[in-house]
Amino acid sequence: MNDEGDGSAPLSRNAGSAGEAPAVVREEQALLDRVTDTLHEAPPPKMASEEPIVRELERVRDALVSGTAQSDEVALTDQWHRQKALLRQVRRAKEAPEVDLASPYFAHLRLGENGVERDLCLGRATYIQRGVRIVDWRNAPVSRVFYRYEQGEDYEEVFAGRPRAGRVIARRTVSIRDRVLDRIEAPEGIFVAETGESGGWIQTHRERPRLAGGESAALRAHAVDSDAFSRRLGGDPEVGLHRIDKRLPEITGLIDPDQFELISRPSAGFLAIRGTAGSGKTTVALHRIAFLAFDDPKVDSDETLFVVFSPALRSYVGHVLPALGVNAVGIQTYREWASTLRRRHFPRLPGDVREDTPTVVQRLKLHPAMGVALAEHIRRNEGPQTPAQALDDWSSLLTHERLLFDVFDREGEDLGGSRRSAVTQLVEYARRRNEELHAWLGGDDDVQLELDAEDDTLLLRAWQLRIGPLRSRARRPVRYRHVAVDEVQDFSPLEVQVLIDCLDERRSITLAGDTQQHVVTHSGFTSWSDFLGKLGIPGTEIETLQISYRSSREIVEFGLSVLGDLREDEAPPITTKSGPPVEFFRFTDRGACVVFLADALNDLARSEPLASVAVLTPSRELTEIYYRGLVESEVPGVRQVRNQDFTFSPGIEVTEIEQVKGLEFDYVLLVDITDDAFPEGSPSRRLLHVAATRAIHQLWLTCVGTPSSILRGLAAERR
Repeated sequence: MNDEGDGSAPLSRNAGSAGEAPAVVREEQALLDRVTDTLHEAPPPKMASEEPIVRELERVRDALVSGTAQSDEVALTDQWHRQKALLRQVRRAKEAPEVDLASPYFAHLRLGENGVERDLCLGRATYIQRGVRIVDWRNAPVSRVFYRYEQGEDYEEVFAGRPRAGRVIARRTVSIRDRVLDRIEAPEGIFVAETGESGGWIQTHRERPRLAGGESAALRAHAVDSDAFSRRLGGDPEVGLHRIDKRLPEITGLIDPDQFELISRPSAGFLAIRGTAGSGKTTVALHRIAFLAFDDPKVDSDETLFVVFSPALRSYVGHVLPALGVNAVGIQTYREWASTLRRRHFPRLPGDVREDTPTVVQRLKLHPAMGVALAEHIRRNEGPQTPAQALDDWSSLLTHERLLFDVFDREGEDLGGSRRSAVTQLVEYARRRNEELHAWLGGDDDVQLELDAEDDTLLLRAWQLRIGPLRSRARRPVRYRHVAVDEVQDFSPLEVQVLIDCLDERRSITLAGDTQQHVVTHSGFTSWSDFLGKLGIPGTEIETLQISYRSSREIVEFGLSVLGDLREDEAPPITTKSGPPVEFFRFTDRGACVVFLADALNDLARSEPLASVAVLTPSRELTEIYYRGLVESEVPGVRQVRNQDFTFSPGIEVTEIEQVKGLEFDYVLLVDITDDAFPEGSPSRRLLHVAATRAIHQLWLTCVGTPSSILRGLAAERR
C-alpha cells in the first residue's frame, strides 16, 4: 500500500531575521502592526442608550392600557412594535462580540476592483474604522469570497444588493497569538515563526493544491514522500503534533467552498450531510450553528441542541462552539437528553438503567416499526391526555402480541424470517418487566425496577402522540430553533422523530452521518433514503462531502478496502496528503507483540512527545492485557480508557474500538485482528473501517493467531 506522493515533499530553510523575511511575512507583519495600533488607539465604541426607548415604550403602553386614545390605537400599536424592534437592535449591538486584541483575525484577503486594491480581514467580530476592515466570518457575502475563491481567481458576487467583480490578489490564513504573528499559510508556502532569540522564519514550499479548496483547506494537509519512511512509528513530526490539545480544533479559516455552502444554507428545513470519515461533517454542523446565530441571536441559547452519539464525542467537540462565540448551546448525548426529559415527564418511574437488556429487545424497541405500532395503538385506544395514559400506552403496547405481529410483518422487512420469534421474545420479556412495574408502582420495596435505555424514547414518543409537545422545566412546550445530530447513522428513526417533533415552525435540523461507519446494528438505520422515508421526509436532497482531510491516502484506501461491497461510492474520496504504508505484523504470542509495540512506542515517545496514540482492541479483556503489558514495559504516558474518559492530550490510550467512534489520533495500532474477533460480515467490516480511519498519519495492525479473512491482500505483512 505504498504511494509515491504528489511530488511536493517539504523543503525547509531559515528565512532569516525580520528584516530578511520573505515578502509574504513582511506584508502580514505590517498589516498586523497597523491593525494592532488602530485597535489600541481606538476609543471604546459608543453605545446608544436604552433609556429614551424604554421611556417611550412605557408611555405608549400606558396609553394603550388606559384606553384614553382609542382612536389612535392602531398608530400606537405600530409605534409600540417599532420601539420594541429598536430596543432589540440596541441590545443586540451591545451583545455583539468585540475584536480580540490578542488575536484580531485569522484570514487576510487582498481584493482588486477597478484598479483599486483593499485589504479585508476575517475574524470573529466586526471592526471597520480608520482604514482597518475586519469582518465577522459569518457576515456573508464578503466572507464568500474567501471561502469560494483561490488566490489569483476572478470573483463575481453581490454585496449589499449590488453586483461586484474583481480579483483575489492575496488569500492567506494566519495564526496570531498574544498579538504575535506565528504562522502564515499562503499559496507561496507555509511560514512558521521560529522560537527562541533568532526571530527568524521557517518556510515550507509546496506545490499548488491538486483540488481547489482541498489541500489548502486541510488542517494537516501537506503531502510527503512515502519512500522517506522507515519501518517505525513516526517520521513526520509536523503532522498535527504541535497541538497539545487533541480535541477537534476550531478551523474557521480552513473551511472549503463545499463546506461553507452547507454552513451558510438558509436556516429553515432539513439539511442531510453525508461524507466519508474525516470529511468535516461535524465541523460543518458546528459552524452552521455559529453561522445561524449571527443572523438570529436566539440560536445561541438553550433553544438550540447539538446531539452527539457518545460522551467522548461530546468532550471532543465541546469547546468548538465557545471558540466560535456561541456559548449557550447545549451539547448532549441523545441518551442524556432523553433520560432527562423522560424523568421530567414520568417522575414516578425509576432512574436506574438496565445494563443487560437482550439485543433482540434493544433492536425491536428502537425499530421504526415500533413507532408505527405505538401510533396505531394510540389511535385505536381512546383515553385522556394524561401522563398515566401515556405510561399505559407504552406498557400495554409491548405486550400486545397480535398488533406487534401485524405491524412487524408489514414494516419489519430487515428482521428477516425470525421476526415473529423476535416479537415473541420481546413480548415475554415485556410481560416480566410489566409485573415488576406494577409491583413498583404499588409500593413493593422488594422490587428493584430498572428501565431499558430504549424505554426513554418510547415513553417520550408516547407522550408526544397521546398528550402533545414535550415540556420544559417551566412547563412550556419544548421548541428548538435548530437541532443538529452528529453520527446520525447510529440513531434510530424513532429517536430522531422525537427530536424532530421538538422543532419550532422553521423545522430547522442538520443530520450528519456516514452509513459506512454504521456500527450500532440495532438502531434501524439501513440507508439514507429509507431513513428519511421513515421520518416522513422522502426526497430530501442529501449533500455529500467529497474530500477526506483527516487520514492519509494510504489509510483511506485501506479503510475503503476493508468495507468491500459496503462501499457507497465507486470513486474514492479525494485525499489531501500521503503517509507511510499501512502495515500488518503477525506474532506467535501476545508477549512478543507487546515487546514489539513497547519498543516502537518508546522510540515514538522520545522523538515525538506530543503525539497521540490509540492502541485499539476488540474487547475489554484484551485491553487489560495490552495495557498491563505496556505499563510493565515502562512505556511512558500509557492510559487505559474504560468509560470514554479520554484526555485528548499527548500520550498512549488503550481501549476498545467501540469507544473511539468520531475521534481521531495521530497514530493508531489495531491489535489482535483475528478471525475470531472479526469474522467475515458487515458488522466486522464496518468496525474495522471505523477503527482504521481514526488514524491521521500512520496505521499498524497486529495479530496473534489466525488473521481475519477481511485483511487478505489489504496490508503489507511485515513479520
